[in-house]
Amino acid sequence: QVQLVGSGGGLVQAGGSLRLSCRASGRTSRTYAMGWFRQAPGKEREFVAAISPGPGITYYADSVKGRFTIARDNAKNTVYLQMNSLKPEDTAVYYCATSYSTGGWGRGEEYDYWGQGTQVTVSS
Repeated sequence: QVQLVGSGGGLVQAGGSLRLSCRASGRTSRTYAMGWFRQAPGKEREFVAAISPGPGITYYADSVKGRFTIARDNAKNTVYLQMNSLKPEDTAVYYCATSYSTGGWGRGEEYDYWGQGTQVTVSS
């Protein structure tokens, strides 16, 4: 089992920044990709960003490309999501997740463990 604990959400004005963190604990000896998803009220969960194991190749949804940056610290089993130039449409609960799959990290079904979610609210 792997436990994921996310933090760093909050309320910010449009144009502001937030950094989310997610620390994995438990059986983290296997290599895994890490990703962020989000779900706004009344909407389906959507992919935000992912980072591969090993070389740390990054992937982003078009809606956040150029504004968000995903990074990982393997020594700390932690993934970060730096969010800049936030927009009201970024308002959602953000979930981190880990995947043992070898690809397809844009799909939620490729992920094995999920964090509890952290609220991000961007005011206009």
